[in-house]
Amino acid sequence: MAVIFVAWRSGADQPGYAAAAAAMDTLAAQQPGFCGMDAARGNDGFGITVSYWADEASAVAWRAHPDHAKVREAGGGRWYVGYDLHVAQVTRSYGWSREEGERI
Repeated sequence: MAVIFVAWRSGADQPGYAAAAAAMDTLAAQQPGFCGMDAARGNDGFGITVSYWADEASAVAWRAHPDHAKVREAGGGRWYVGYDLHVAQVTRSYGWSREEGERI
């Protein structure tokens, strides 16, 4: 499963956002069924984070995690102007890279 979080940052409380984001990245990686994450953010505050889960139950359990719920609530009130969330089933996935560390 892919949980696609598309968000527009408010620019408020940059240190608080950075700390919360790092904590959530670490916590998500410790959850059963977590398969990985990709993220990108522009200088304008627009960003996309995709987390990958073994199944829908794992993704739902992550959403229900109490620490994640607290940070989501703070995000809506402080760090984000708006967001969209999409959940999709991944039917195929592959990649290619010249060598480790060469992606720009």
